[in-house]
Amino acid sequence: MSDLRITTRPGASGAVLALTGDLDHDSAPGLREAVGHLALHPGEQLVLDLSGLAFCDSSGISAFIVARNKALGAQAGIALAGTPERILRVLRIVGLQQVFRLHPDARRAATAWPEPAESTP
Repeated sequence: MSDLRITTRPGASGAVLALTGDLDHDSAPGLREAVGHLALHPGEQLVLDLSGLAFCDSSGISAFIVARNKALGAQAGIALAGTPERILRVLRIVGLQQVFRLHPDARRAATAWPEPAESTP
């Protein structure tokens, strides 16, 4: 297994955390800590760029949910970008593809935010 590297950068819609390596029991606390230090503001979107993620276990999935809770608590959105197919398969199995906005890359995640308001008849 390779170590997890987390790179934080500003994005067009808010912070982008790019994850590279393995997200597992040993490294998931680092993601939770990185998310905990973010200053999220209402109306922004946190993007987790997973394009460099080689492996993700249940601890990693749990860390995604912690990030989602942090974003929602700040009245911000969250999206997963560049999710590798093997990780996307796990998200589908546990039903999280309905909980997270999924985008092919971080740039498209930013341009899709904010989501269009639903029209009410």
